[in-house]
Amino acid sequence: MAHPTLRRLRRTFHRGVREAFSWLPRDARFALIRRLAECDPAPPPALALKIAETRDELEACFALLHDAYVASGFMLPHPSGLRVTPYHALPTTTTVCALLDGRVVGTLSMVRDGVFGLPMQSAFDLSAVRARGGQIAEISALAVHPDHRRTGGTILFPLMKFMYEYCTRYFDTRHLVIAVNPDRIELYEALLQFERLQASAVEDYAFANGAPAVGATLDLSGAPARFERLYGGRRPSKDLHAYFTRLALPNLKFPPRRYFTTNDPVMTPALLDHFFNRRTQGFAAMDPRQRRLLHAIYDQTAYAEVLPPLPPPEADGVRLRRHPRHAIRFPALFTVPGPQGVRRAVLLREISLGGCQVELATQSLTVGQDGLLMVQLGAAESSVVRARVVRAAGPRAWGLAVDLPDAAWLACVAALEAGATYRDLSPLPAAAASSAAEPAAAGSVPPALASPA
Repeated sequence: MAHPTLRRLRRTFHRGVREAFSWLPRDARFALIRRLAECDPAPPPALALKIAETRDELEACFALLHDAYVASGFMLPHPSGLRVTPYHALPTTTTVCALLDGRVVGTLSMVRDGVFGLPMQSAFDLSAVRARGGQIAEISALAVHPDHRRTGGTILFPLMKFMYEYCTRYFDTRHLVIAVNPDRIELYEALLQFERLQASAVEDYAFANGAPAVGATLDLSGAPARFERLYGGRRPSKDLHAYFTRLALPNLKFPPRRYFTTNDPVMTPALLDHFFNRRTQGFAAMDPRQRRLLHAIYDQTAYAEVLPPLPPPEADGVRLRRHPRHAIRFPALFTVPGPQGVRRAVLLREISLGGCQVELATQSLTVGQDGLLMVQLGAAESSVVRARVVRAAGPRAWGLAVDLPDAAWLACVAALEAGATYRDLSPLPAAAASSAAEPAAAGSVPPALASPA
């Protein structure tokens, strides 16, 4: 580890470089940042990136994050030596670890907008981002081990690539948002094309111990075209367009999926108890609303034994409603026979023994319509049931009743209800094992559902 005096000298040097750099025009600064950036299209096999899911992996990630945040002044030292936030308890948060020879050397978390909202929404207005449609994920809790911070992005770029691929292929995310220190925002603007949410920084960002922060967003739907304009045709180590959108890195270990789910819960009762009751007092610090929401997500007896006690109903007036641990995105086709027949490509967002909720991008359904619902549950599993439209459930959403679910439908519902973590939804059928890491493209209808009814 570097001597404290050497670290101070490096910080002073880097601060001087940033101040000199700031005198350049904005376009010149951004061009220089892009010119200096270099990725490794062939990282060493000893480097692996995956979802942190074991106690040791999560502990190492939270410890690395704690030390990085304390050193930067973004938090006060915690007796546990860990930085664990309420968002890490949610099934809509995914923490990634970068392992080099089995040792955690980098981490970041992707927090999808959910029951707790997003960490940065307490300080930044996200209404304009939400108005564009599509789900939002906040990229947070980024840390790289000190031994690897001056190695030309050998850990940072693979972390960013995992983030990009996971959010676009697995996490059902259109918009990324970040809250970063003003000293770092131009890196995200120049390299990844993030755009600021507002011109000025928030001077006292509570989630980072009162440090200043700048909010920014990236629309992933337009990112490939923007990357190609900036980087297309450069040599492999400089072509970030190819790196993020085309290159397949064997170092990235994405989760196997039996069904087309869009999140990867890892928190078992034992892990929640370890991190939120024993190592920290995270559950004890939660407000009544957060406690109720946790019980609405983790509604099994084994979880109730470790979750914070439910407050009395009159404490906050919040009515308990169940929230599924596993989010789904099942492409389907709903057809109504007859001369005026209906044929609609839909997405299942909720599923139960007695029905489902579907979304349509542009067209609509009519209450009372009765037809055939063909659903692609996973890469090698599908269901065909009779369904009827029973209610409008919101803008572009309808509730369908299913009286006689088939065996595949029943098995899927049972797995989603009982599974605590994403691995509990396995084992994968043999035919699906080779394609399990390739979820259905957003908004697509699989070939099995594309033939005329």
